[in-house]
Amino acid sequence: MLRKRILAAIAVLLGAGLAAREAAAQNPTASVSVNVSANRRAIDPRIYGIAYGTAAQLNALNVPLNRMGGNNTSRYNWQLNADNRGMDWYFESIAEASATPGGRGNTFISDTQAAGARPMITIPMIDWVAKLGANRGKLASFSQAKYGAQTGNDAQWYPDAGNGVLKSTGQNITGNDPNDANVANNSALQAQWVLNIVSTWGAATAVAPRYYLLDNEHSIWHSTHRDVHPAGASMDEIKAKTLDFAAQIRANDPAGIIVGPEEWGWSGYILSGYDQQWGNLHGWSNLPDRTAHGNMDYLPWLLQQLKNDGRHLLDVFTVHYYPQGGEFSNDTTTTMQLLRNKSTRSLWDPAYVDPTWINDTVKLIPRLRSWADTYYYPGTPIGITEYNWGAENHINGATAQADILGIFGREGLNIAARWTTPDATTPTYKAMKMYRNYDGSKSAFGDVSVTASGPNPDNVAVFAAQRSSDNALTIMVISKYLSGATPVSIALSNFAGNGTAQVYQLTAGNAINHLADLSYSGSTVNFTAPQQSITLLVLGTGAPNTPPVAVAGAAPVSGVAPLSVQFNS
Repeated sequence: MLRKRILAAIAVLLGAGLAAREAAAQNPTASVSVNVSANRRAIDPRIYGIAYGTAAQLNALNVPLNRMGGNNTSRYNWQLNADNRGMDWYFESIAEASATPGGRGNTFISDTQAAGARPMITIPMIDWVAKLGANRGKLASFSQAKYGAQTGNDAQWYPDAGNGVLKSTGQNITGNDPNDANVANNSALQAQWVLNIVSTWGAATAVAPRYYLLDNEHSIWHSTHRDVHPAGASMDEIKAKTLDFAAQIRANDPAGIIVGPEEWGWSGYILSGYDQQWGNLHGWSNLPDRTAHGNMDYLPWLLQQLKNDGRHLLDVFTVHYYPQGGEFSNDTTTTMQLLRNKSTRSLWDPAYVDPTWINDTVKLIPRLRSWADTYYYPGTPIGITEYNWGAENHINGATAQADILGIFGREGLNIAARWTTPDATTPTYKAMKMYRNYDGSKSAFGDVSVTASGPNPDNVAVFAAQRSSDNALTIMVISKYLSGATPVSIALSNFAGNGTAQVYQLTAGNAINHLADLSYSGSTVNFTAPQQSITLLVLGTGAPNTPPVAVAGAAPVSGVAPLSVQFNS
């Protein structure tokens, strides 16, 4: 009996040891192939942009673009240095601390350029911008004193400012006077702002580019700015405004880069604001604006019209994009983490049907490229100038962000700006540093994308690029598994490595760790990726440098240099 008990105890111990080993590497091996000679394409460094980054953030993240955008920029009055916050904050017109005309823009440009980045400035095209009261006081579009008690108001800071919904009926206020808190806007007013910028900072050049964004999310003005634009913007209205304002920008800063249309998301790509509003009120079976324009999708129609104009006023074709399944939140339940892992497919995968109300294959980057090449000028740069996948404070948000940046580079996006800049204490901030400043000395992921094929990207995503400066091969391995370590085996082709790889890794521990160098022999590199981790391998080589690959850009407009020469990684 004693002997049996001893044998049983030994069996339990052996079983426990085996189970521990299996738990340590419970996921199947991720077999990856990297071919340095295949699908070589330059990665445009402008994909690593952010919004409202401070000088310190821009420097630490080593990013080339900084965007001044968002709803309030639609109503910025440069002469007063004030804006109206629209639906975001009780439709209030609020002054900046300084009364200097253009002060906000100048401060933004100064801070951005001091950090070695380039500014993206939103130019208002909406019909009204902010007005101020006496002594630069606030004004409200929906004054409770004038329009009656409302269901919400700025009780702490400006109680008279209501939310525009009558308490007595629960209905939106209509017929309000835009002059209550606003003054009229037009292209001549914005031309003066462009001249003010040029007089302060000099004209834009290929060496010192400046980006002008054509307002913000026009097709939902009837919601975000319903106090001054209650009717959904039609296709013809946005066409006319785009040509009018872009022509003024071009005339006053000829080498400035004009960016648009900055639409909000899927509905805004397909339908005008007029039809979005109509559909919400009357159903989606009869869309008057679309019918009147040959049943074309909205943005392809707009691009076609801009091309027919003949002046080539739009330099970069851009949209905004947010996943619609709740990913843009702080939700880190298991269900949401798995969805966040998968939904980045909407940026590229032609087989991925978005499971939300979109219920279609978004394939956003290929779609933008196809639209630009088909309806505008082939090779026109494309961009996603506002996006966010949420969970900023969690490693799941970090792995999503790393996946997104890898997708942007691999798929040939030209410009991107995350909304907004993650806090420096977050894993998501550090995920961005893994691409642009992983060692604190501004060493970056490679600038020439090469083929990296691997397993299911919902579990392990892999990106590879060669660095022109030293010919090093950089491989980013993103383990999205919520638990368990994952053996990774990388087969290299057409790369003469020196047998050593530097290893940098970000995990839920929320620090970029420089691990011991990894030795490999022949053409196979092996390591184990922890659960929910981002691992960067930097493989050195003794081979001579290869020439860089040019970044694809639009054909130059008169006086505008090709976009391919503006930045070096």
